[in-house]
Amino acid sequence: MAVRKAGRIAAAVAATALVAMGAAACGPEDITGNGGSSVEESAPASDSSGGGGADAKAPSADTAALADVPASVKGGVITVGDPKAGHTVKLYEDARCPICKKFEDTGAQALVKPLAEGKVKVEYTLASFLDKNLGGHGSVNAANALRASVDAGKFPQYHAAVFANQPESETEDAYTPEFLLKIADKVDGLRGPAFDKAVKNVTYKKWVGEAMQSFTDDGMQGTPSVFIDGEKPDNNALFDKAAFAKELKASGIS
Repeated sequence: MAVRKAGRIAAAVAATALVAMGAAACGPEDITGNGGSSVEESAPASDSSGGGGADAKAPSADTAALADVPASVKGGVITVGDPKAGHTVKLYEDARCPICKKFEDTGAQALVKPLAEGKVKVEYTLASFLDKNLGGHGSVNAANALRASVDAGKFPQYHAAVFANQPESETEDAYTPEFLLKIADKVDGLRGPAFDKAVKNVTYKKWVGEAMQSFTDDGMQGTPSVFIDGEKPDNNALFDKAAFAKELKASGIS
């Protein structure tokens, strides 16, 4: 799978590279770098610029099926689904990565039914390298808010809502605490004193660093990276719901 190595590049260069690579993947400039240190540099408690002035969109109605699906945290990984499920899908994503959004809008939709039925669990490792590559704090802010949504029992719905509200350009630093709270308004029962405080204060900044370190330690070279029971599916199937459903079925997940 081709990986776009995104460094500190201008917006025009980033857009050109994305088109040229045919939406293959987002990749960190230095995969061996210390993810924790970049988090320390890019997670201020207050940041009200960017997407804070925009209206938030509601997530897909399909996410309602995941309302009762549990989510838990172990180390730098968030697991969604029955811990005893016989199959595991591992997903590595950066909230600012447009190719991750493409996957979430297409292939990932095939996971909703088996997740809701307890046939599979999904392990999310949330990377935040695009802040270092492109500047800003959006990846860190989004990962922090997503971690907070686990405590509120709303991770699957909020995860869908965050990607539904991804800006058109990854160079736009839209995921401010203010905008992430607006997105949370689209998830029934998510807003509350504890969640709001965690988003505003970037309470889980240290955890975001752990998640980035997990991404690095696992040797990932870009996002989205997807594994079904430890095996990579056909890359061409990632961006088509029916095709990805076939990959899942071939692994015994239907």
